[in-house]
Amino acid sequence: MDFEIKVLLITFVISVICGLITIPILKKLKVGQIERDDGPASHLKKQGTPTMGGIIMIITIIISVTLAYIYLTAIGNTNLAKKLLPLLLITIGFGMIGFVDDFKKLVLKNTKGLKPSYKMFGLLIIAIVYVLFLVLVLNIGTETYIPILKAYIGIPIYVYIPLAIIVILATTNAINLTDGIDGLSSSVSAIIITCLTVIGITNQIYEVSIFGSMAIGATLGFLMFNLHPAKVFMGDTGSLMLGGVISGIALYLKMPLLLLIIAIIPVLETLSVIIQVAYFKKTGNRIFKMAPLHHHFELSGWRENKVVVIFSLITLVTCFVGLKIV
Repeated sequence: MDFEIKVLLITFVISVICGLITIPILKKLKVGQIERDDGPASHLKKQGTPTMGGIIMIITIIISVTLAYIYLTAIGNTNLAKKLLPLLLITIGFGMIGFVDDFKKLVLKNTKGLKPSYKMFGLLIIAIVYVLFLVLVLNIGTETYIPILKAYIGIPIYVYIPLAIIVILATTNAINLTDGIDGLSSSVSAIIITCLTVIGITNQIYEVSIFGSMAIGATLGFLMFNLHPAKVFMGDTGSLMLGGVISGIALYLKMPLLLLIIAIIPVLETLSVIIQVAYFKKTGNRIFKMAPLHHHFELSGWRENKVVVIFSLITLVTCFVGLKIV
């Protein structure tokens, strides 16, 4: 536990330093946010705010994992050091796909960014590689924790692999949809990752507790610049990366179904979009004033800070529930 706390604090400091260095560079490159014309009017003033800030978290985690790897190897714990790498690779992989999308939109001024089919194909390949690595190389098995039963249930490998891939893609998309208000996605994600990290500590899965501590430190460091009024946005670089971290850890813990509880806000954000689109196609009317869900509350008169606080508190409560049933 002491080591995890030190890792978190060191990573937090590295993240803040990276933010102080990176944000001026993004400003100089004029990598500014492009706001939707049909979005909340209050968001128009954010036009031009540096985005693609998820690179801060990616660089921070790379540095932290490298330092931890060197330290653990030096004290003779090479096996634990190597177990950090799969979690690092899914994080970097998803983050880089988001980076390419952001780069095309903001630097190359290609408003369409990375083609959705290319983006999905890239995410799918990384998800497949990660799941196969867990099952065939690390041999973690296909047992999955069922929260309602409070028990692990064995799942046939031919069912488990596609389900695990779907979990990764769904989680990544959900975190991406949650990113739309200053500090929302980073706050909610930090709480969810903390919950998963605590489970890792409790179950003595040290690669999860160490990597999770790094992800928490990196996210909180980024949050220092992302709180309202945000000095930088994470972009797809950050949201896809955080989706990779959350789904990657959940699968490593064999608890992907727990995300339905502890990640209730991203789940509701996703459902709001699905419901809105389906209902509009069928009736021509809208259920929500705007989707995803956080925009509905904004247009209902809630300030951004209120949305972030309420959604974060809900996530905190559901994470306590999640910890109680594992």
